[in-house]
Amino acid sequence: MNSDKYNDISDQQLLNKFYSGHDNEWLGILLRRYTLLLLGVCMKYLKDEDEAKDSVQQVFLKVIQELQKYKVEYFKSWLYMVAKNHCLMKLRDRHGKITTEINERLFVTPEDEADTKELEKKDYTIELMKEALAELNPEQRQCVTLFYLQKKSYQQVSEETGFNMLQVKSYIKNGKRNLKQLIERKLEDKKRGIFD
Repeated sequence: MNSDKYNDISDQQLLNKFYSGHDNEWLGILLRRYTLLLLGVCMKYLKDEDEAKDSVQQVFLKVIQELQKYKVEYFKSWLYMVAKNHCLMKLRDRHGKITTEINERLFVTPEDEADTKELEKKDYTIELMKEALAELNPEQRQCVTLFYLQKKSYQQVSEETGFNMLQVKSYIKNGKRNLKQLIERKLEDKKRGIFD
């Protein structure tokens, strides 16, 4: 089917055509209308082009499965919610990996690798990292999070925050140093609390 000749048909009419015969071609025409919208939504949440493109495909599959089961009244707003929920689930999964990444990307140097492995066994390490990150000033926290946890380049951090490259490098360098000091201090406080 050439989708251009269906430009005058409303979303609801296309949906009705799909529901009347369950022909996925009609859904294909409908979904192509919203490819860019979906890509925009996924980019907004995931901030990664490849991941966003993959997510658009996954959302398409989910939409096809869901529409086989029940009728949707307001397709565009429903589609937006499906995409948003998909991205939030991915972010939730990604968030679970953040603590491990803090250890791997930020703190592990050859001389303290054994210490870090020991710390990972302690339940309170995760909380200490969250607390320390929260205590950084907003600029440092934002840049450290984007650079180390979301694996952005200096250029991407600069574009996303509006800081120039010198500021970005400074915030990341000082933020990393301050974060490490905060965690070390919290660990010392904790040890003193345990052994006093």
